[in-house]
Amino acid sequence: MPVNVVLYSPQIPQNTGNISRLCAVTNSVLHLIEPLGFSLMDKQLKRAGLDYWDFLEIKRHRSIEHFLENNDTSKMFFLSSKVEKSYWEQNFENDCYIIFGSESSGLPVDITEKFKNQVVTIPQFNKNVRCHNLSNSVSIVLYEALRQINYKR
Repeated sequence: MPVNVVLYSPQIPQNTGNISRLCAVTNSVLHLIEPLGFSLMDKQLKRAGLDYWDFLEIKRHRSIEHFLENNDTSKMFFLSSKVEKSYWEQNFENDCYIIFGSESSGLPVDITEKFKNQVVTIPQFNKNVRCHNLSNSVSIVLYEALRQINYKR
């Protein structure tokens, strides 16, 4: 797989459903780190993902610590609205992990501190708003990563 999309404690089923569709059409693996704010049987989640579920590889992780222990941290990039380094400045590679935090609270501070050289942001030009929608954020960064690694269908 060219890219792994990782959602830490997602709360809104429609966002995760939209991201699931995105991962299916890009052949990206979707990692879900618990706790989840909904059931994987949620109607809104299923509806947002349409009939793409059979084309999606989903991996669940019981905690962020479990995820970090079992994957290559040197290939991980964390998204945060609280840093200055843009994802435009990041070099993505095959099998990298793009990690997004919860819609309500982002990523845990201890994680962004531990991996501070691997944290990037999507620039915002209006400083009066908090951040982008999660599913839009994943789309933006995932397609940049795929462009950089010259992903072919």
